[in-house]
Amino acid sequence: MTRVGKFEKVSFGQFKAGMEDFGLSDEDLKGKYERIQLPVRATSGSAGYDIRTTVDIELEPGQTIKVPTGIRVSMLEDWMLAVFPRSGLGFKFRLQLNNTVGIIDSDYYFSDNEGHIFVKITNDSNEGKKVSLKEGDAFAQGIFMPYGVTEDDDVKTVRNGGFGSTGK
Repeated sequence: MTRVGKFEKVSFGQFKAGMEDFGLSDEDLKGKYERIQLPVRATSGSAGYDIRTTVDIELEPGQTIKVPTGIRVSMLEDWMLAVFPRSGLGFKFRLQLNNTVGIIDSDYYFSDNEGHIFVKITNDSNEGKKVSLKEGDAFAQGIFMPYGVTEDDDVKTVRNGGFGSTGK
């Protein structure tokens, strides 16, 4: 098995900045930061690394939340991390990522925000089901994938930022 990356926590400062919408005290934030679990695979045959929520989540049908994970990932240059909802949550609740699939590029690690991975999810239930997750529950999964470029590719620009930063 090819070893292509490594998960780490972002700094406490970056985590705190990402959590500003939740209105928590520094003491509560420090506790959450200490409890962040780096993604792991559940079994030796699992493709996905389970990403866990840093907050309790209650989502009624149609509601959305942006979850700061407190994690970042370094990886080999010709690889990416694709982020998907956990399949069981998608099956039971139609829990979906707002961007359908999150793509974490290898150079995102070097961004000003330390490559802090955020996952924005929506409960798209058409059966009236509420999604309830506790802090530490696995809610998304990341799968490492190689990618290629065209023969005439000569891009030399460098990333600095997250969503939309490469489209400027």
